[in-house]
Amino acid sequence: MKYSRVPLGPLQTNCYIIQNEKRECIIIDPGEEGEKLNQLIEREKLVPLAILLTHAHFDHIGAVDVVREKYNIPVYVHSHEQEWLTNPALNGSQFFMMGAIAVKPATHLLKEEDVLTIGDFTCEVYETPGHSPGSVSYYFKKAGMIASGDVLFESSIGRTDLPGGNHQQLLQSIHDKLLVLPEDTIVLCGHGRETTIGNEMDNNPFLNGF
Repeated sequence: MKYSRVPLGPLQTNCYIIQNEKRECIIIDPGEEGEKLNQLIEREKLVPLAILLTHAHFDHIGAVDVVREKYNIPVYVHSHEQEWLTNPALNGSQFFMMGAIAVKPATHLLKEEDVLTIGDFTCEVYETPGHSPGSVSYYFKKAGMIASGDVLFESSIGRTDLPGGNHQQLLQSIHDKLLVLPEDTIVLCGHGRETTIGNEMDNNPFLNGF
């Protein structure tokens, strides 16, 4: 299993394409530039199986419909943010002057922590609220990587000043769900480059003293 990071849109939100040896793939957070993303998928001869959303802020969902309609694949999001997909006031797009962004409802709602199996892909779903109420992280244990969305970044953490954000809750999520993972676990961040759990334990100033 391997991954590709594809920054998309004006905020350069990271979309991740996780693929297996059969060239099947899962797409995490297709935030913008859907046609560009589809062209990349076609060029690499990949077969998408599903779209997983770490959360439903506008910069993580903008290309959902373009991709899912081309490949007829399901979309997963936490139930706390199901209405954010269709409501620009909730997903934040109307406040950032990006134009109203709305997509169709998700196919599957995540309501609790679980093990998700899609084709040959298996990941553990962790509820990691704080950046937003329905933020989740997808842990691919065998591959040693976790897609954290905007929960944890290299030397930083997600912002909590948007509706539904909670700074203390975010720190608790990171401490309870992420920092307990093996230190060599690769963190696929929603913005910026990848990091590791160990690196953030040692160097992230927001986590020191928590």
